[in-house]
Amino acid sequence: MSASVRPSRVEDIAAIHAIYTPAVLHGTASFELEPPDEAELARRREAILTSGFPYLVAEHGGRIVGYAYAGQYRPRPAYRYAVEDSIYVAPDVQGKGVGKALLAELIHQCEALGMRQMIAVIGDNQSQGSINLHRAMGFSPAGIVKNVGYKHGRWLDQVLMQRDLGTGAATAP
Repeated sequence: MSASVRPSRVEDIAAIHAIYTPAVLHGTASFELEPPDEAELARRREAILTSGFPYLVAEHGGRIVGYAYAGQYRPRPAYRYAVEDSIYVAPDVQGKGVGKALLAELIHQCEALGMRQMIAVIGDNQSQGSINLHRAMGFSPAGIVKNVGYKHGRWLDQVLMQRDLGTGAATAP
């Protein structure tokens, strides 16, 4: 499946909400327990964009089939060259290259911003699709935080993966 990736627009929020809601309600990619409404998702999108980070959507046949964004990894100033990625794909197109297209463009845009590290914080060690996607895109395991979340009646581990952007730590920023 070939999806085109582009910057998100405010009118994409309904489609983003439609993708994120089942991820919250039925999945473990997000540790939220209740899906936020469209207004909250619009506020979050605006905060990412105002911070200078990319917020992308993947489109196929006129339909938004996925979205991804990068944000500051942690708030302390020494983390300013590290970003965390977030990727959500509509359930009916998972495993068809949408996540890969989104992540490739997200990596490209974050490198253009001068970022040096991208961190994937994957909710649940059973999220093999996300783990495999990140591995295929050059991420390496960075650790597991055991039993840090509780959702759907079970404890969830958090898988951390990391990828150099640009020259990574080989040179000063």
